[in-house]
Amino acid sequence: MTSAALTVTALHRYPVKGLSPEPLASAALQAGAYFPGDRLFAVENGPSGFDPAAPVHQPKIKYLMLMRNEALARLTTAYDDATGVLTIREGDREAASGDLGTSEGRLAIEAFFRRYIPKELRGPPKVLAAPQGYRFTDSRSGFVSLINLASVAAVEDMVGAPVDPLRFRGNLHVTGLPAFAELDLVGTEFVTDAGVRLKVTKRIVRCAATNVDPATGERDLAIPDALQRNLGHADCGVYAEVAAGGEVRAGDVLRVG
Repeated sequence: MTSAALTVTALHRYPVKGLSPEPLASAALQAGAYFPGDRLFAVENGPSGFDPAAPVHQPKIKYLMLMRNEALARLTTAYDDATGVLTIREGDREAASGDLGTSEGRLAIEAFFRRYIPKELRGPPKVLAAPQGYRFTDSRSGFVSLINLASVAAVEDMVGAPVDPLRFRGNLHVTGLPAFAELDLVGTEFVTDAGVRLKVTKRIVRCAATNVDPATGERDLAIPDALQRNLGHADCGVYAEVAAGGEVRAGDVLRVG
């Protein structure tokens, strides 16, 4: 894989774990940091034991998330960095809005989820904010996630249906590799013309969240099962660490450094 070159085709962030993606034109990566604006918040599904003063990575089942709460995919959300306001839309109407930096704003969002999925709650929903240096990622080392679009196309062949790449909830969509070749890149470092360096650190094991259509909220496919049957594992996509920061844009090429 020493000749591999990846082209970034799209960038997304997920400000609130389990809620909708936000497409980005570019992202300013910082060495050693998480993808900007990604997984800043989570909605606790009953008491989780999370302590912001001493944050410890928690299993995702302690939060609202698509693997178990597919109704979340029917919501369209937007987070405004400047104001701290999260807006939730259900169809064509605004269902809730609140400044996540204030107790009143968080209560408004929590009240919405009590109304929206009452039977799926194990206790009071609570908006949690990630303290400095922590994010609500599925993996402790999930700094930046890359999704190979050729792998997504191969999954389409496996399941016999269209597969939206957003099912994989990645930060960077890339082309230029054969299907699943990204899985062999662990340990490889890529560099852009602007000097951004990403070191691939880990394969991503897929869960039942990928079975949920990100547009309709329907649990209509069995992607981890298809991967397991065809490949003997459920991996698709990789995580990377930011070794050197800088701006990343759609169209940028990542070459082996």
